Amino acid sequence: QYARLVQIVGQHDLGVGITLGAHQSIGFKGLLLYGTPEQRKKYLPRLATGEWVAAFCLTEPSSGSDAASIRTRAIPSPCGTFYTLEGTKIWISNGGLAELFTVFAKTPMRDEATGESRDKITAFIVERGFGGVTHGPPEKKLGIRASNTTSVHFDGVRVPAENVLGPPGGGFKVAMNILNNGRFGMAAAMAGTMRGLISAAVSHATDRTQFGAKIHQYGAIQEKLARMALLQYVTESMAYMISANMDRGDPDFQIEAAISKIFGSEAAWEVADECIQVMGGMGFMREPGVERVLRDLRIFRIFEGTNDILRLFVALQGFQTLGVQLRGVQAALKNPLGNVGVLTGEVTRRLRRYRG
Repeated sequence: QYARLVQIVGQHDLGVGITLGAHQSIGFKGLLLYGTPEQRKKYLPRLATGEWVAAFCLTEPSSGSDAASIRTRAIPSPCGTFYTLEGTKIWISNGGLAELFTVFAKTPMRDEATGESRDKITAFIVERGFGGVTHGPPEKKLGIRASNTTSVHFDGVRVPAENVLGPPGGGFKVAMNILNNGRFGMAAAMAGTMRGLISAAVSHATDRTQFGAKIHQYGAIQEKLARMALLQYVTESMAYMISANMDRGDPDFQIEAAISKIFGSEAAWEVADECIQVMGGMGFMREPGVERVLRDLRIFRIFEGTNDILRLFVALQGFQTLGVQLRGVQAALKNPLGNVGVLTGEVTRRLRRYRG
């Protein structure tokens, strides 16, 4: 249902889609994934009705893709009942609207083995009403201008210990799982955006006459429209495949979500560019609104994991799977008579690969 809703919104305005996604897809997703029954009972009703808006606070001036380098700190009180939160987050979607923030901060953790204190990331649920939470002015952006993006400042915010989200020191995993869960929604939004762009291109092509014929009759235009439809169909299919797997409770969709985000964001950019090309000079004008869509789309190759970092993630995950397979073969070689099936399977796979 969320994928369908995001696709509809994405067809009309990605800025509005970001407001929705920042709230539901990542803003309070941590509560759904890691929240205690008490936390969910306290916060989810107001978040579900829209009475409260949520925001996801990870990025800082010194950390973007390198989430582990954040400097925001949360120091536990001597009595252990609260943490004091200090730091600044930047480029936060819904930063000026949110009443609830999922915040990531470094906390001192005692190493059980050595007894030494080490900083680890912990996730917190922070209410604006705790005091000490302020935000900067809205950022002036290239696109998605309908969304609210600000810095958020935490100055001596006292966060109750019961508002720790997930295990103390486990915040990095919490953040990554939230982002992994959120990426499939971006593919759905891109599918909706591409649907709107294709509609605009087709409408223009069937109405515009050049050299005595409607331009949709020319092969070059038909090829562009076919390519646009292909990219939209693949992106939409990926989004709904992943959402169906998530609905079934399949926990292993991180690679698929990353691939869908990479492919969808780059496909949508190509479709927007080709839409302008089909529309010619009219597409370059502000009135049809395609230039706004092009500006809106640029951010999707950057946030929630840059496409460059996600490509690295996909590759490393692939190598990891291969590494597990090769370790199994290596172990089988130590006892070949007892592992004939493993070795035969590996030989068969290699023969198939060599034969093409």
